[in-house]
Amino acid sequence: MALSEVERVILQAKVNEYRWFHSIDLGGGVVTRGAKTLDYIDAECEAILGPINLRGTSVLDIGAFNGYYSFAAKRRGAARVVASDSWAWRHPYFRAKETFDLARATLRCDIEALEIDPTELTKEAGVFDVVLYLGVFYHMIEPIHCTRRLSECASRLLIIESHLDALAIPQPAMIFYPGAELNNDPSNWWGPNPHLIYDLMTHCGFARIFFRYHLVHGTRGVFYCFRSHADADSLLAAPLASPWFDLGNAEQRAHVFNNPPLT
Repeated sequence: MALSEVERVILQAKVNEYRWFHSIDLGGGVVTRGAKTLDYIDAECEAILGPINLRGTSVLDIGAFNGYYSFAAKRRGAARVVASDSWAWRHPYFRAKETFDLARATLRCDIEALEIDPTELTKEAGVFDVVLYLGVFYHMIEPIHCTRRLSECASRLLIIESHLDALAIPQPAMIFYPGAELNNDPSNWWGPNPHLIYDLMTHCGFARIFFRYHLVHGTRGVFYCFRSHADADSLLAAPLASPWFDLGNAEQRAHVFNNPPLT
């Protein structure tokens, strides 16, 4: 987007009024200063969304915050994108709904906003081809119940990105953080292991599940949970290879569940 020097200065001043979690390129040389650099979050997004063909799909972004992944989904060809949040959007420190609205208006991006807490999300809120559930699971005090319900919003693919723990335990397990043990953040409640997420998603009716560790953090991971083999075939831009693991393959599943990464 071309901006005059006056327009750039005005936009930069507006951006500087807020605290940003996502680094977002708003054009004209204006980039929001998030907790992660733009290069980092772009690489992270490519690792998470790159293998998926979003063209023509409907996408729900749960916990959208400033909206980086909502904008990325639209940029990658999604026909309809709904950004949803509640906690960050209403938070007086983050004022994330204001930041989302500013970025959406600046980028002139046709994205809907749904202010709703993940604990209240059910299929009555809408059913989408793809649901992004990134960095949210471990923030919920009752993640099993909530994830089961909101998973019904995903008709073809649910993408989960989460902090992980209990990696040395071969059974499905989670670690509970009653205080601020994880990153000095009292809103971090649980650390699931891949086995737990796999069993939970299988229980929720997803037939094909893939997993990879985060490109930087071995204590985070990404799960592709496809409703059917046909959905995997149609939504994957190409067959997945390393660093992805096919959890439908007994050998690869055992490797993930029994060999925690070196961190």
